[in-house]
Amino acid sequence: MKGIDLFSDGGQALWTISIAAAASLPCALLGCYLLLRRMSLLGDALSHAVLPGVVIGFWISGSTSSGWIFAAAVVVGLLTAVLIQLLHSVGGVTEDASLGVVFTSMFALGVVMLVKVGPRVDLDVDCVLYGLIESVWLDTQPMLGYEVPRALMSVVGVLMLSLAFIGLFWKELKLVSFDPRLATSMGYPATLVHYLLMGMVALAVVAGFYAVGSVLVIAMLIVPAATGHLLSDRLVGTMGWAAATAIASSILGYFGDLRFETGMAPMMAVVAGAGFTLALLLAPRHGLGSRAFHRFRLALRIVAEDVVAALYRTSETDSAELGLAWRSCLAAGGGGLLARLAVHVLFWRGEIGWVADRRVQLTATGRERAESLVRAHRLWEAYLGENFDLPLDHLHEPAERVEHYLGPALQEQLASELRRADLDPHGKVIPGSKLS
Repeated sequence: MKGIDLFSDGGQALWTISIAAAASLPCALLGCYLLLRRMSLLGDALSHAVLPGVVIGFWISGSTSSGWIFAAAVVVGLLTAVLIQLLHSVGGVTEDASLGVVFTSMFALGVVMLVKVGPRVDLDVDCVLYGLIESVWLDTQPMLGYEVPRALMSVVGVLMLSLAFIGLFWKELKLVSFDPRLATSMGYPATLVHYLLMGMVALAVVAGFYAVGSVLVIAMLIVPAATGHLLSDRLVGTMGWAAATAIASSILGYFGDLRFETGMAPMMAVVAGAGFTLALLLAPRHGLGSRAFHRFRLALRIVAEDVVAALYRTSETDSAELGLAWRSCLAAGGGGLLARLAVHVLFWRGEIGWVADRRVQLTATGRERAESLVRAHRLWEAYLGENFDLPLDHLHEPAERVEHYLGPALQEQLASELRRADLDPHGKVIPGSKLS
């Protein structure tokens, strides 16, 4: 990889990466809508089902560079979408079953046609299914004095058309994707938008099918959109991340193929899958690692708050006793490694400190935090006692859980709704009241 010149050998690297990126981008962007509508498998089905159209286009024209390929494949793609919808709505077949029937039947028909017709029109089965991006740049045509790969012209055209389609129908696509019934009730032609989207997906699939092969088209329809969905909760962000994943897969896939000689299409799919795996683990909100970290932080905060609340209650019940013993302090946090870590965090924050005989006591900062927790706890007990017919021994446990989530604003709201906000049902003083 070191010392690679993108413009050497007639710009092979630059042309190859450009073709791969231009073929992947429409799939990634349109795949976001399929993902939102829970129709990602439909994109997979279309990428397989257009195979008969590709073969018919080759059979009619006898050329790999004919517009008949696009026309026939797009028609077959639309026919596939219509058949799936008809089987589901008219035939009463479940959506997943209708999709499986049509997709497998069309793909099987395409394979049979490919095997029978392919040899007579110089159509290689492996190239159609797996693609050969590395050689696509060799088939060129003159443009403005330059020899430009023919495949680049088609995929860039589809990319521009996809961007125009998304921009023109942005509001309609978003509404139909999130809530098709609402779109219909508001007067938007949800069915028409659905078939327009399927037509664009079929067009993107055909362009990518010819340039990069079927396997990569499937990966680019699903994986970048799924990666973007993990990284963003907004449609614009999802599409941005999906586009970035497609472009990164094209670049890294090319250099990965140079390094490992595996073929660019599978390497691009591997790179996209690796990006999805990283997002699955590290995405700020939905990543498995991030969620585990947030749960750990929450658990650590709750244990630390249990410790300072226990120290506060100790100072209330026995003013002569200076704090809690170390072991009792750990027991207040539930014991174990998490309790030890929570106590050390409290020391580090300056909320607790040592006193004589290895006993732990609240500092001024810790006492302020503890008062807020105990106030939340007792206010909630008082609220439950006044508004619900619960025995006294049933008030502590729910308050123990809720106290960690009641901030100052909610505490004041609770206090304003209580008939008596100075004592809890057990007769204990509520911190912050006139009696405290």
